[in-house]
Amino acid sequence: MAKSMEVSRITLRPFQLSDVDDFMVWAGDDRVMKSTRWNVFTSKEQAHDFIRDVCIPHPWRRSICVDGRSVGFVSVYPWSGEDRCKADVGYAVAREYWGRGIVTEALKIAVPQVFEKFPEVVRLQAFVFIENRASQRVVEKVGFQKEGLLRKYCYIKGELKDLFVYSFLSSDL
Repeated sequence: MAKSMEVSRITLRPFQLSDVDDFMVWAGDDRVMKSTRWNVFTSKEQAHDFIRDVCIPHPWRRSICVDGRSVGFVSVYPWSGEDRCKADVGYAVAREYWGRGIVTEALKIAVPQVFEKFPEVVRLQAFVFIENRASQRVVEKVGFQKEGLLRKYCYIKGELKDLFVYSFLSSDL
């Protein structure tokens, strides 16, 4: 089992253009990106533009940092209109940090911040590939409740996937 990380070394912050080199380490890794809707980044220029045009203006996307260095992300996508009570959460972390508790700690930091930033959101939901046991453990350790299996729910990188849906309610804090 991998060694866990000292919690105080893990922080969340908005992305910065200066994150581009660190961003490329994990966003350029097909094994990290296979569970995301993002394509693998193949150039520093492409990553720079994505950070500038997508990450920075995003309603709630944070860089997961270890000792100030970007090693992954947590994104929250609030719904709107009649569905403004919910938001989806996604995350990824550099392969060198897998199994070290980084995403678990990052989500523990993120969840209360999200409910504070978006008071109308009462439900955070995470969609996890059925084969991604590590991600299932992450959300369960944070306190998300498994609600069920969504069969043939969506295409990820051209493949129709089954997903588990998990939720965390503001009342669960």
